[in-house]
Amino acid sequence: MTRYLSTLALALAAALLTPHAKAEKVIVYREGQLVNPQDVAAVLGRTRSVRLLDEAPSAPAAPVKYVSAAAVALAKTSARSHEKVPADASALSLPVRFAFDSAEILPAARTQLDALADGIKLLAPNSVVTVEGHTDAVGSDAYNLELSRGRARAVRDYLVQHHGIDAARLKTVGFGESRPIDGADPAAGVNRRVQFHGA
Repeated sequence: MTRYLSTLALALAAALLTPHAKAEKVIVYREGQLVNPQDVAAVLGRTRSVRLLDEAPSAPAAPVKYVSAAAVALAKTSARSHEKVPADASALSLPVRFAFDSAEILPAARTQLDALADGIKLLAPNSVVTVEGHTDAVGSDAYNLELSRGRARAVRDYLVQHHGIDAARLKTVGFGESRPIDGADPAAGVNRRVQFHGA
């Protein structure tokens, strides 16, 4: 009984002392939507306190709030010109299209990736960007995790080879199907994406 009470007391103390994770705000672009390099630099220039390493296992994530880039664009047109993106936005999500069952980037994705690269070039030379791969829930967990990692690496390689960004500035991680945008429909296409964080 004493052991149970001390374990319970430790668990309660840990729960009370652990800071609650602040919700992360991610700006979500749709396929074909214009990506503004200045907005990319503004969001990715904000750093997070936790740094992800290449292929690191995922830690419990803070809640995520997804904001449509169209809503951000509407807010920009109705707001004063110096207000660019939400001040608390910490990531960008692009619907990078890949060949089926592959990490081969399709040509349709290149325009958004090129604008993203222009935004990364506006950052300080020593800044680091984390490239996160995400999949939908079609297929096994293990398969989707490996596919998401391969796709994150493919995006990093594209940015390095086509835009001359130093590979050391681009960290990759894959989350598979574990962090859907649309949790109500885990197989929804919107869950297949690549997110970018300042690190």
